[in-house]
Amino acid sequence: MEKEDILLQKRFAELARRSFEQNIYTFTDFLSLPEQTCLFQMERELQYAGITAFGGHESCDRKIVRFGKVENLGYEEPFPIVCLQIAPLLEKFGQTLSHRDYLGALMNLGIERATLGDIFIKGKNGYLFCQEKMVEYITENLTQVHHTHVKVLPLQTIEEFQPEEPVTEHVTVASVRLDSVIAKVYSLSRTQSLELFRAKKIFIDGKQCENNSVTPKETQMVSVRGFGKFQYMGLNHTTKKGKQDVVVKIYR
Repeated sequence: MEKEDILLQKRFAELARRSFEQNIYTFTDFLSLPEQTCLFQMERELQYAGITAFGGHESCDRKIVRFGKVENLGYEEPFPIVCLQIAPLLEKFGQTLSHRDYLGALMNLGIERATLGDIFIKGKNGYLFCQEKMVEYITENLTQVHHTHVKVLPLQTIEEFQPEEPVTEHVTVASVRLDSVIAKVYSLSRTQSLELFRAKKIFIDGKQCENNSVTPKETQMVSVRGFGKFQYMGLNHTTKKGKQDVVVKIYR
């Protein structure tokens, strides 16, 4: 195990202990999928404190973990997450920006990645989930993304955010193995798909997967770092040539 992973697991253990002993909720920063895998590896050990993960919306990959059980503490404490809308000052002059554009602009402000969650794009608007403590700084300092001048508006409630619906597609594969499905969804060769598993870039429902031959289960979410994610919806039918027609919902 890498030194960074060991330190991270010690941090999880400390937050769980403090929550249990002081009868308070404790929170991590936003965790990437690999960091969440470190938590899953010791989940049974920390379950005594109560573990809940949330990123602001059910479709988020980056999540904050909260330690604490409502049945023990007697109250519920919300996650310190706010959704910010990043909109062009003048709609007609706004560019269609990428995830990299938004993230780059935020990093140029000296913001730590751990304080930021997922970024979603709808038309010319970006939607950023971030820690509550970062709202004022971002709203005051993020004035431009790439060549577009922007304004940042906190949503009153996270429920106001509605992401783009995923695109439902049928893909035909020789067998319903995860490496085959990934290769087909992202137009990769089998070798390229296998390399993603070796590079530990495949996650099923937030948990790292290194078994390329696993058969995904219906409704499981598959995240492929660097490419995106899709939800596996199951086998539709077998073609006359013996191929498998499967249904996936792809998040663009």
